[in-house]
Amino acid sequence: MAQPLVDSDRIKQKALELGFHKVGIAAAEVAGEGDNSLQNWLGRGYQADMAWMANPKRQDVRSLLPSVQSVICVALNYYTPHERPAEPLHSEKYARKYAKISRYGWGRDYHRIMHKKLKALSVWLEAQGSAIEARYCSDTAPIQDKVWAERAGIGWVAKNSNLITREYGSWVFLGEVLTNLQLTIDRLHLPHCGTCTRCLEACPTEAIVQPFVVDANRCIAYHTIENRAESLPPSIAANLQGWVAGCDICQDVCPWNQRFAQETDVAEFQPYPWNVAPEMEAIATLSDAEWDQRFPASALRRIKPDMLRRNARANLEADLPE
Repeated sequence: MAQPLVDSDRIKQKALELGFHKVGIAAAEVAGEGDNSLQNWLGRGYQADMAWMANPKRQDVRSLLPSVQSVICVALNYYTPHERPAEPLHSEKYARKYAKISRYGWGRDYHRIMHKKLKALSVWLEAQGSAIEARYCSDTAPIQDKVWAERAGIGWVAKNSNLITREYGSWVFLGEVLTNLQLTIDRLHLPHCGTCTRCLEACPTEAIVQPFVVDANRCIAYHTIENRAESLPPSIAANLQGWVAGCDICQDVCPWNQRFAQETDVAEFQPYPWNVAPEMEAIATLSDAEWDQRFPASALRRIKPDMLRRNARANLEADLPE
């Protein structure tokens, strides 16, 4: 085991210097052990077609770094205060119907920004001693980001399954640096949802089947981003409410987000101008070339052109009078 040539406070200071908004540390040998929630979720088929969620590496961070002793967790605020336009009470067929895109995809691809900062933190950490090992993860690695963030005191996993921070609500991206250093750990964050059930009540497809449990088969975000089928299930298509790329309903109604969200200082997360209020008909008829031009360096490139058109058409068809 490597000796702690750099202490926890210095690591946290460096993470903040690199632009992360929150940082905490969890002990690798404790966090997540004995927690069967992921297995129970998988056993009920709530992952839908996301087969990668069953990767056994997700259950044990030692599969990512065998020598890991500590998990350094970070959060990056991405919120911007832009508001989507209100829908007209009455409209002529397709006229001026706006498509909704989740806030996480409004600006530059968060993977690029998170990975750059996490790489810088990992390189700096390894430079503090020849025996120090570090590996960074963010979204693309098989690791339970929210579980580790809660263990590291970043925030708590809420009833809508998002991680909420006291300072920024749930508008944060999460990442980790695994290291063989044995560091001073932070206290597990306690939940602060209380008796609130706004997220459960607001979901139009009842995807939050019970507090803390989301069924992807019913989730608008899953179907608009991950579902590769030619058409959406009727129960989803009829309840899209304008969403074509993700869904923020359960976050928009959260009191923590309404009271504590604050604008990010990361310029790259400011929205591309066409992402806040795109017209639905324009998305429904978007060509592949237009898609390529409209979503440069964007996390939305995961949603292929035919999927975006499918999502928009489903919204327009649901809006037609019977």
